[in-house]
Amino acid sequence: MTGTFNLLQLLQAPSTKLFLKSSNLPKDPFVVMDTKVSSTLSFRRQIQASAYEVVNKSYIFSTGGGAEITTGDKPLGKIETVGAFQKLPMVMPSTDILYSALRKMRRISPTKGISNIAKRVRNQGAKQLDTLMKELAVPLRGYKENFPNKNYLHPYERSLIELTLGEGSYEEVLGKVDALRKRIVSLGKEHASLCAKSLSKREAEERLNEGLKKLEEMFQLQGTCVDDLLNIAKTLRAMPVVDPETPTLCLVGAPNVGKSSLVCILSSGKPEICNYPFTTRGILMGHIAINYKRFQVTDTPGLLKRCDDDRNNLEKLTLAVLSHLPTAVLYVHDLSGECGTSPSDQLIIYKEIRKRFKDHLWLDVVSKCDLLQSSPTTLVEEEDVEVKRYKKSGPEGAIHVSVKSEIGIIELKARVHNLLVSQMARLSSENNEES
Repeated sequence: MTGTFNLLQLLQAPSTKLFLKSSNLPKDPFVVMDTKVSSTLSFRRQIQASAYEVVNKSYIFSTGGGAEITTGDKPLGKIETVGAFQKLPMVMPSTDILYSALRKMRRISPTKGISNIAKRVRNQGAKQLDTLMKELAVPLRGYKENFPNKNYLHPYERSLIELTLGEGSYEEVLGKVDALRKRIVSLGKEHASLCAKSLSKREAEERLNEGLKKLEEMFQLQGTCVDDLLNIAKTLRAMPVVDPETPTLCLVGAPNVGKSSLVCILSSGKPEICNYPFTTRGILMGHIAINYKRFQVTDTPGLLKRCDDDRNNLEKLTLAVLSHLPTAVLYVHDLSGECGTSPSDQLIIYKEIRKRFKDHLWLDVVSKCDLLQSSPTTLVEEEDVEVKRYKKSGPEGAIHVSVKSEIGIIELKARVHNLLVSQMARLSSENNEES
């Protein structure tokens, strides 16, 4: 019929262009999508992909940030947001999963209307084994699906996983959890099928008990991977969230130079302060509020004079923050001789880090300056002019401060304020260029 919409022709067409106009869509008023009209699911997936990120074949709401989204088996582009650790699912201890599954299994009754005792017993047994299998497998499947794929995380969070848990540990535990799920499903289906084929009440009861015993033993022996995943979730969830959109000040320097004391003075952070190296055993966060604006401060583990291959995981955490997050650097020097790292070694570390991260905004601070006045560092005649100058006053333009005597603290806070304002302007400029 002329002028009538021919649905059959449209369904037979290999593809068509759908033009969607919406005032809620960003930038271009029209969104063009190729889809098969006969596949409603395919159409819905493409619509969702414009506002969601595909992670582990599921859709996770995206708040923006420049991630390249692709569907199917293609890898995702770089994801610009962090905070995945705070969204990890709650993991039940393996014993709780097992006892909960056994309780639900025991409440299963046979299908109504079966008068034959043997049939009723085998029906109930098969249903109980199937229920136990599902109650054990479903949580494991949820963990596998809802823990993020490490390859899709922000590079900073990937580094935290590797350096905190060990290379490959995260994937290994998730792999063991999924392998246990597959074995539970296979064993449960096998014994449920055997129970359903029983010819007598006694045979059905024996096969039920055998299946229950094997499923329980398997989960008890191999369920330690679930407890390992629980510990991983606790560890990662406790990691501080660093927002790349918020200006961040990163305190860097050799161990025990006074970084943690300065964090306490400058921000709300309360790191441990002790007189021994590597007091800071992770990335610790504090915040500064200046003129109703919120800034971040990170306290990092100290760096020693050695090549990257010889650095421990604590030092690599510091380098990960500097490498993967847009931070401004507050580099702390201790020339008093009390930190355990000689001034000449500190100069070598400083020059290496300054050269590697030359694009970062930078501020140098010489801490414990009250100790310098009472016991100046001894100079060696063979040392060159640069080392002598560094031992006396630190890098050119460095602020001399003392937390104990409150020397230079007011100037330091003012300079930090200006540094963070500059960092905010830089981040805003970069975001404008990207958009």
